[in-house]
Formats: sequence, C-alpha cells, structure tokens
Amino acid sequence: MAKIRIAADVFFLDRTSKRPLQTQIREAVIASILSTQALPGSIMPSSRKLAEHLGVARMTVTLAYQDLVDQGYLETKSRSGYLVADTDAIPRLKIGDFKEPITNSDVWKDLLSENLAERRRIIKPKDWRTLPYPFVFGEMDSTIFKHSAWRECARQAMGKRDFDLMASNEATDDPVLVNYILSRMLPRRGITAIPSQLLITVGAQHAIWLAIELLTRTPLKAVCENPGYPDTLQALRWCGADVTTVDVDQHGLPPDDIPVGTKAVFVTPSHHAPTGTTMSRSRRAQLLEQAQARDFVIVEDDYEFEMSFIEPPSPALKANDKDQRVLYAGSFSKALFPGLRLGYLVGPEPVIAEARELRSMMLRHPPGHLQRTAAYFLAQGHYDLLIRDMRRKFAQRRKAMIEALGKTNLEIAGAAQFGGSSLWIRAPSGINTENLARELINDGVVIEPGAPFFNGDNAPTEFFRLGYSSIPVERIEDGIRLIAERIQKR
Repeated sequence: MAKIRIAADVFFLDRTSKRPLQTQIREAVIASILSTQALPGSIMPSSRKLAEHLGVARMTVTLAYQDLVDQGYLETKSRSGYLVADTDAIPRLKIGDFKEPITNSDVWKDLLSENLAERRRIIKPKDWRTLPYPFVFGEMDSTIFKHSAWRECARQAMGKRDFDLMASNEATDDPVLVNYILSRMLPRRGITAIPSQLLITVGAQHAIWLAIELLTRTPLKAVCENPGYPDTLQALRWCGADVTTVDVDQHGLPPDDIPVGTKAVFVTPSHHAPTGTTMSRSRRAQLLEQAQARDFVIVEDDYEFEMSFIEPPSPALKANDKDQRVLYAGSFSKALFPGLRLGYLVGPEPVIAEARELRSMMLRHPPGHLQRTAAYFLAQGHYDLLIRDMRRKFAQRRKAMIEALGKTNLEIAGAAQFGGSSLWIRAPSGINTENLARELINDGVVIEPGAPFFNGDNAPTEFFRLGYSSIPVERIEDGIRLIAERIQKR
C-alpha cells in the first residue's frame, strides 16, 4: 500500500510572532498529528521542501524534525525520510469531533449577584507592544531586563535539589525568597519583620484581596482614595464593605476627612495611584495617630518604591507602625515584569497566619519554582543591577517627558517626587480622554484614560496617565506631539 505524502503547504508560520521558528514548526507538526490530519505512517515533507515553503533555513526544519523524533511523534526510515510515528501512545482527536456548546445563561444569571465584566477597569490594547508610542504604565522594558540572568536562575531552580524541594506539595513560601525580602527589601522601607509576619502572594493585588477578605468577614466600613486604584474599591464592594472615597490633594489623603466609624483605610502613601503624589510626613503621622485614637486599621499598597531616581522615597507607613495597625503589601511585578505575579503581605503574626490559611484554600501557595527563580535573581544581585539601570533610563525618559509636555497645553497634574514611572496629566477642559485614547490608537499612541480611577458617575473626564517604562526615550517627544495635535483638532 502506497504511503501518504503530506504536502508542505499545510504548514505555516506566524511571522508576526516573536516565538522561535523552530518551536513554531514543531507545534505545527504536532497539531497536524494530534488532529489526525497527518495519519500514522504518512511521509512528512522533506526538510528541503518544507524549508523552501516556509522561507526558513533547512537546518531549522531538520532540528525541529529531530526533536519530534526524540519525542516519539516522528520516526525515520531509510530512503523514506521522516514518517509520522505509528504508535498508540499519542492521543489523537479527529477534526470536527466537537459539539456545539449548550448555553443555559438564564440559570446562572439568577445565581450571580453582579456582572463583573461591566466593572470599571484599566484596559490596554493587546497589541500595544507593536505600536510606536506606548505610554503604557506598569509594563517591563525588555531592552533593560536581564534575560540571560533570569534564564540562568531558572536553570538553577530546575536543578534536581531545588526541583525536588519546590515540587513538593508541602512547599509553601520559599525560604530563600522570604529571607531576601526580610533582610533586603523591607529594611529599605524602614520595616523590620520575622518570617511569621510575612506571606508570599500572587502579586500585590492578591495580597490586598486577602486583606479585604479577612476584614469583611464582619460588617466593614472602609475608606479608599479618590481617585484611586479601581480594583481595590471594586473588591471591597464585592465583598460587601460599606465604602466611602476621600478626595486626595497634593499631599495625599487628608486624614481629617476620614468619616466617623471607619474601620479600615486603604492607601498608597508613597506613590499614590494614579497621580503619583507622595503623602506628606505630617499626614502619615496624623493618619497613624488617628488609627490608634479612632481604632481603625490601614492597608498600605507600596507598589513602586524602587523607582526612586530623584530622591530617596519616604519611609513606608508601616515603618512607623508602633501599634501594629498596618498591613503592608509589596510587589516585584513593577521592577521585574508584571507576568511574574509575585508579591508579599506583611502584618501582625495572627493576621498573617489567617491570611496563610485563606490563601491555602484559594491556591495553596504561589508556584514554588517561580519563587525559587525569583529568589536566585534577587539574591545573586541581578535585581539590584536591574533597578540601577531602570532608574537611569527612567530618569532620562521623565526628563524628556517633562520637556515635551512643556511645549504643549497639557498640564502635569501629578508626579511622584522621588521618581516613579508615570505622570498624571490634565487635558484642557471639556476633553474626554476615553474618546481621545480611542482616536490616538490610529496614530500609534497608547495612553491610559483617567476615568476608571474615579468613583461616581460625575467623574472628571480630562485626566489621563502617561507611563514611560516601555517607550524608548527617542520616541517620547513625537508621541506627546501627536497627543497635543489630536487635542487641538477636537
């Protein structure tokens, strides 16, 4: 019986992807095998023909084929080249063996209390990296990140000793990572703590969520900043808290405006989200004094203190917490990369013990190997070098931002006094920055409208945030010029 020959033109590559061509070839062949497009015993296109069709080097195809032989997807036969392996060990699913999903939305509609998809949130275009002027906040600059160092740390974390330790179901918080945070990170913020007062989380947002879940087991009257981080406000309301927002000014949240009966205050004192304002030392002291006198607790989100290239950041609110009333949330996501999702929560030992139990019911613990990779990256000095380079680059970009904005009618309405990675901007009165953001996409410019940060239906529309962590310094002036030109046309 004649062997079936598979045509080269059934395979293709995604040229817009940054993923290795060899990886894409392997995945395309595997997909054809698992879907039964390529049946057992079928002859694959020769490496030469497939390379010509795909427009790649022949060696790239040969290496991909050899990997598939090693994995058991392909086999070699003399004079026949590469064949699809004839084995029952590979599960196959026929194309078209899918049934239409049954929808029964009415049942779930009656059970769900809210439509979370309609909540206010910060949305950035998925293709923002392909655009020339991405004033995106909170994203990594891949030209600065120490990729080779991270790969080496990941390799070390996958060594047998670490693999056996961190792959265990009993693994919790990586002691190497915990030690670094206690000995290096927290002292920089003026905080001292012991291991039982610290919990590793899946980012700072997870840490804040755990705090909210614990605090709302009984009726809670809480305060958030306005404008402020929208997810904190939404999470409090979702968990049933009675939330009041307090307007911030150039010195941060005014403690005198906190309503009577408040039991928890959520603040970003070192670098207010989104304006960048730093709460004054006098207000910090006043807030701590009121917390003790009026018997409320404070949840401090200290999300970007490492970006201090103008002056040292003020000590954390937690650093002066003599009465153990502050829960402190920190994160590595802004300095490393947001997809890392590693943060930590610091607080009184009984609170952290409860948070640990609550975390274990949700996800048991953050991935052990990711913790160990990050721990090696930190402990071996790569993190400190990365922060040094980021501060230098961000200082240049901030200077370019301020100079470019000075040539427009845009106003810098807020900025972190110690540095940071963004500026809070006010457009002329009457400008709706949500509409402006949609129009700017056509110019290749990404900005962050300010509306999601405000509480209420009558929020101001003229504010927006410009991040400079991901945009090359040489593109800043042109990007801001395009923003100003769009505004002038309105």
